[in-house]
Amino acid sequence: QVQLVESGGGLVQTGGSLRLSCAASGRTSIISKMGWFRQTPGKAREFVAAIKWTDGSTQYADSVKGRFTVSRDMVMNAVDLQMNSLKPEDTARYYCAVDRHWGVISTFRDEYDYWGQGTQVTVSS
Repeated sequence: QVQLVESGGGLVQTGGSLRLSCAASGRTSIISKMGWFRQTPGKAREFVAAIKWTDGSTQYADSVKGRFTVSRDMVMNAVDLQMNSLKPEDTARYYCAVDRHWGVISTFRDEYDYWGQGTQVTVSS
C-alpha cells in the first residue's frame, strides 16, 4: 500500500501561481509513475500531468502545457505541481496518484492504483 497526502491548494486570482505537493509513504518502492488529476463537480476526473519515477520523463494535458510543471523528489518520495498563469477553468480538486505498472506514462485514471484525498484549487476571475 502507498499513502498519499496532498497540500498546497488554495484561492488565487487569475494569472497567479500555486504549488501543490504530494508526499508518498508506505511501499514507495513500487512507485513507477506519479500523476496529478483534477475533478470538478459533475465531471469526470481528468489527467493533468505525470512523471516517471526512474527517468523523470513527463507528460502533460494540452490544457496545461507551458503553464504547469511536474517534478519529483526521490529522496523525500514527493511530487510537486507548479501551476503558473492560472485560469478560472483550472478551478478543481486536484488529486495525486501512483501508478505501480512499468511502461509509458498513462493518462487514464483507471491505470493508477493509489490516490490521495485531494486538495482544492480555486482561481477567481
